[in-house]
Amino acid sequence: MKTTFRWIILALSLVSASVFAAGSPEPERKKDAVLESYQQASARQDWTAAATALRGGIAADPANAEYHNLYAYSLRKGPNPDMSLVFKHYNEALRLEPKHKGAHEYIGEAYLMVGNVAKAKEDLGLLDKICFFSCTEFSDLKKAIADYETRQASR
Repeated sequence: MKTTFRWIILALSLVSASVFAAGSPEPERKKDAVLESYQQASARQDWTAAATALRGGIAADPANAEYHNLYAYSLRKGPNPDMSLVFKHYNEALRLEPKHKGAHEYIGEAYLMVGNVAKAKEDLGLLDKICFFSCTEFSDLKKAIADYETRQASR
């Protein structure tokens, strides 16, 4: 009888906790002006403006891995990318957040831009471990590597 009573109490506490959680409003997220500026610029494919917004964000918050990741991405997508600066900021994003899936995908794509397939595959292997089950970053980098290798084979 005591065991049944304990199970009933446990079940009721779990149900009431989930009902309370479902009825609670989500806390309002603070807007990030830097990311909003980046998103607006990237939607226009204005990579110079996107990089400028993120450069300011990095100056204000140098420990923000996402700012470094998106700054490197903006530089890479822009005209005449300085690849040493691109790699510097992807590596900083990964130093700050070693399991940053986006930074692993994007640095892999940057390695393909300079013809370093082996390094791109290293990041693909890291994504395979980080994602456990497949994730879009893994799938996208895997496809980018396959496309790169197909282009190289047809030359």
